Amino acid sequence: MVRTAIAIAVLLLSGGGALAQGGDAALGETVFKKCMSCHAAGEGATNKVGPVLTGVVGRAAGTYEGFNYSQAMKDAGAGGLVWTPENLAQFLAKPRDFVKGTKMSFAGLAKPEDAMNVIAYLASLSPPPAQ
Repeated sequence: MVRTAIAIAVLLLSGGGALAQGGDAALGETVFKKCMSCHAAGEGATNKVGPVLTGVVGRAAGTYEGFNYSQAMKDAGAGGLVWTPENLAQFLAKPRDFVKGTKMSFAGLAKPEDAMNVIAYLASLSPPPAQ
């Protein structure tokens, strides 16, 4: 866990706000297959056990319409948590450590590069951030 946190910190410091651009969306789509048992993304996606992840980059946590989030995730969003590439990287490494009380049962992506690639894939399905 410490090595993963250090690797993410190094990636964040080296990539800054361009974290999603540092990943490979095509590789991320492949890694995203691990997520597909609970999440959907892309045109026509619907909520499953987890919320739709189309447009997640830049969205406030716990706000996708029609999904029944944990109170912890709703509170995180109400408290200002937005799914930036940096926040997603931390969440994808250890979801239950990043949002205590989340319903997400996935333990996390062990490799920081997998997280970066998934974030790049999800960013490709998200509108560009407002300037």
